[in-house]
Amino acid sequence: MNIFNTDLDNTLIYSYKKDIGKNKKNVEIYNGRQISFITDKTYHLLKKLSKKLLIVPTTTRTKEQYKRIDLDIGQLKYALVCNGGILLIDGKEDEMWYNTSLSLIENSKNELEKSLTYLQNDNRRNFELRFIKNLFVFTKCENSQNVVNDLKNILDTSKVDVFNNKEKLYVIPKNLSKGNALLRFKRYLDSISDNKKIFISAGDSEFDISMFDKTDISIAPQELSKIHKLPKNTILIDNFSLFSETMLEKIESMLDNQFHTIT
Repeated sequence: MNIFNTDLDNTLIYSYKKDIGKNKKNVEIYNGRQISFITDKTYHLLKKLSKKLLIVPTTTRTKEQYKRIDLDIGQLKYALVCNGGILLIDGKEDEMWYNTSLSLIENSKNELEKSLTYLQNDNRRNFELRFIKNLFVFTKCENSQNVVNDLKNILDTSKVDVFNNKEKLYVIPKNLSKGNALLRFKRYLDSISDNKKIFISAGDSEFDISMFDKTDISIAPQELSKIHKLPKNTILIDNFSLFSETMLEKIESMLDNQFHTIT
């Protein structure tokens, strides 16, 4: 069995703000507006690979944000949302998984509350303050990198990570990484099947790095390696092609060659 844990935004799908050409398909509507797209080529590759791989979206999006997406390749059996804090099975939350997630982040609770108090009073914040499912903190800020630096000075960074992506800002428990979620998901799959499994992961940002060394093969854009150290098993995609297309072509090629590169 081959499992593909993939980030969504800027890995498979793209905001309306990014020019991905005219040959594209709308995959997300919000408040009556088309806000996310997938290229026709990516769509056809994904549809073909969905017959050969267990595709598992692994995203920081909430369940509600994830459910707005329609890739038009049929219902996916599993999805890891809220940075892996919630497992969806056939679109429904697995209660045991969520309760375990809450237990795993118990030691980060004080740091999360401290960040909420700090951000509540920070005049650089220009968006509502959200405590997503009691799992992690999210907001948007002006000069977000400065806010990240300030938070890192007051929080115990052995218990929480502080990330920013442009104006978006997150405070996430260490135990709520995508990498930890992937390890938990491996154990879950092993409990229902003892077949040999090959895991592939793909992503474009700092959020995704923790799952790269938990898989047999990982795929990332080359520019990410210039900012962060990536595991040796990471295949880098150059910046001259659209990541979603080239990444899926690479996976298709490896499947056709029966993963000779790693077996």
